Amino acid sequence: MSAELTFVAPRRAKPSRHLADLSMDERRSAVVELGEKPFRADQLSRHYFERLTADPALMTDLPAASRERLAGGLLPGLLTSVREITCDDGTTRKTLWRLFDGAMVESVLMRYPDRVTMCVSSQAGCGMNCPFCATGQAGLTRNMSTAEIVEQVVAGARALAAGEIPGGPGRVSNIVFMGMGEPLANYKAVIGAVRRIVDPAPAGLGISARGVTVSTVGLVPAIDKLAVEGLPVTLAVSLHAPDDELRDTLVPVNTRWKVGEVLDAAWRYAATTKRRVSIEYALIKDINDQEWRADLLGRLLKGKLAHVNLIPLNPTPGSKWTASRPEDERAFVRRLASHGVAVTVRDTRGREIDGACGQLAAATPDA
Repeated sequence: MSAELTFVAPRRAKPSRHLADLSMDERRSAVVELGEKPFRADQLSRHYFERLTADPALMTDLPAASRERLAGGLLPGLLTSVREITCDDGTTRKTLWRLFDGAMVESVLMRYPDRVTMCVSSQAGCGMNCPFCATGQAGLTRNMSTAEIVEQVVAGARALAAGEIPGGPGRVSNIVFMGMGEPLANYKAVIGAVRRIVDPAPAGLGISARGVTVSTVGLVPAIDKLAVEGLPVTLAVSLHAPDDELRDTLVPVNTRWKVGEVLDAAWRYAATTKRRVSIEYALIKDINDQEWRADLLGRLLKGKLAHVNLIPLNPTPGSKWTASRPEDERAFVRRLASHGVAVTVRDTRGREIDGACGQLAAATPDA
């Protein structure tokens, strides 16, 4: 990534190499290194991405002597479930995961009548330091690997396929990179994960790229890089303020890339990918919910390929801020709409289990 981006995670030992870290060609080379024929990579990939298993005992199309060697070499355990909490009659499930080095992350599965969305983490912690976000306040522990990111999705897919989520067997249809971390500050691993998610089986999970959303606080060089990856994913820009004076406080990276620069990069992304950009805006009582700010935001977005996602601020421990009053939220929506800007208010799925936007903090059970 550009040398301008200096959000570097602390150096730590890396997780073991996993099938999901590798392209198909790399997998074939890896199985040859393990003393197997190249086509075994296709078989192993089918087990993991289609049958959703890493258990060698279930890989009956592989010679018994090869199963343990292949699974041991390319399917190491990466995530350990520490705790699961549910709400919405079990259709929303938050999982706390322990990584190999003890770092903690969280993911959230949300089942709706017409889709299943997985909210995944891309970093343990976050270095962006946004003061209204529980993850940002925790600081950055480390970047996650491609496979650690993908494993969150595979775990959700397994739970759905096994009928563990109310509503019967199902499949993951949407992925949002809106869990812990700033995805574009872990660019290489996130792009690898997106490719594993959207590549058709046996290379990947075969989820439509149009069902994948990558969020960012506005790392301009990385937005431009993402635009030319050939991945028609939705870009979500966490804006939260239309003016630099306030955004410098709410989203500290704004001191590096101002509102105008971030939005210009978003419009370049939209022009290149023909994908509508999602503008994320957490409504904070008496901070950024004034009607004049709605007018300013409306003028910035008018006529652009954009949609505003208003997010009632979710409570986080120790925060001095809270969600806007309902009447102020309604006025903000009206003002935006008067500029011809498409706007919706996001539902607060998972709020009661600290699984909603800005609440993921990977608290351990005894915390």
